[in-house]
Amino acid sequence: MTNTPKKIAIIGAGPGGLTLALLLKQYGIPSVIYEREMQDINKERGGSLDIHEESGQAALKEAGLYETFHSLARYEGEEFRLMDKTGKMYLEETVELDDPGSNRPEIDRGVLCSLLLDALGTKHIQYGYKLEKALTLDNGMTELHFANGFVDQVDLLIGADGSFSHVRPLLTDQDVEYSGLTMVELNVLDAANQYPDLADFNKRGKMFALDDHKGILGQLNGDGRIKVYASFRAERDWLDTCGIPFKENPKEAKEQLLELFHDWDEQLKKYIHYASDLILPRRIYMLPIGFKWERQPGVTLIGDAAHVMSPFAGEGVNLAMFDALELAKAINRHPDDYAKAIGEYEDIMYAFSSTKAEESDASLQICFGENAADQLTTLMNSFQEQPSPQ
Repeated sequence: MTNTPKKIAIIGAGPGGLTLALLLKQYGIPSVIYEREMQDINKERGGSLDIHEESGQAALKEAGLYETFHSLARYEGEEFRLMDKTGKMYLEETVELDDPGSNRPEIDRGVLCSLLLDALGTKHIQYGYKLEKALTLDNGMTELHFANGFVDQVDLLIGADGSFSHVRPLLTDQDVEYSGLTMVELNVLDAANQYPDLADFNKRGKMFALDDHKGILGQLNGDGRIKVYASFRAERDWLDTCGIPFKENPKEAKEQLLELFHDWDEQLKKYIHYASDLILPRRIYMLPIGFKWERQPGVTLIGDAAHVMSPFAGEGVNLAMFDALELAKAINRHPDDYAKAIGEYEDIMYAFSSTKAEESDASLQICFGENAADQLTTLMNSFQEQPSPQ
């Protein structure tokens, strides 16, 4: 009589879930990803990502994708311009095309996920499986119920399903909290050809204009679009009560959005004027800094499911990939003792993510506080002045 192989299920096929499944595959440990969408839509989610050396790049290195990643990454995407609402420049960082220079090159989310997916293979992913509920069984396994009627039982369940995780309720009653920040995502398509004046103004990386507890953020993506985030502090119900017809009448929505920035420099307002009709308003959520849950032997979380935070430290995807790396290594060390693997992983994850959550929240408070451009300049200059470790 042979032992039945243990089953590992990952909920969510974003960067974290894909990285985890790929690393487990390379360690010879089978897993299955259940993804709610009918196909890979990562290229439609988010924009350009800066991948950090100590986290995201470390995971890619372990996965054997480091060299390929660097052939796809955009070092010039690290360029950064910072100004206030008048267009006054506070900081301008440039990167030479032939000089990588820094350790946080940019890559579009869709390109990154395609890189991971090509290495993993789609046979490890079940698309069209929306998790409706998960139940802990008396034998320690977890029973998964999906919207399509499928039911599965697994030995280890990993929630890689984002801010509004359906796995998190197995571990805690803690829900995400509104951060006080609302962002409206827009896209200026084919900027270099359609709007060369804005493309020249934005340059090759990011542009932050911060003032009056608001921000217009522009980010050049690899497909030539400028991803724009019109951002501001607002009450949680503002999107429900503002009356702006974001979907029904994009032209009118942009006019009303421009009213929020009526006294901003005309060049900055072009980020909204030139945007296409696809407008995506969203609230920014977070989990409490230092958040932990009661440990269970067959369930854990990675990425935003474990520690969602604001995007103002650039840590979201990097933490998800770091979590995947540490969890995969722990499972590989203890393939017959998931409880021990989870314990080792969670201890590392809690320590690393809480530090990053503090940094992220501090950056948010600066970016949308008083004298934001000046304060952020001071902060960034202090980082540059710190001595390198010997």
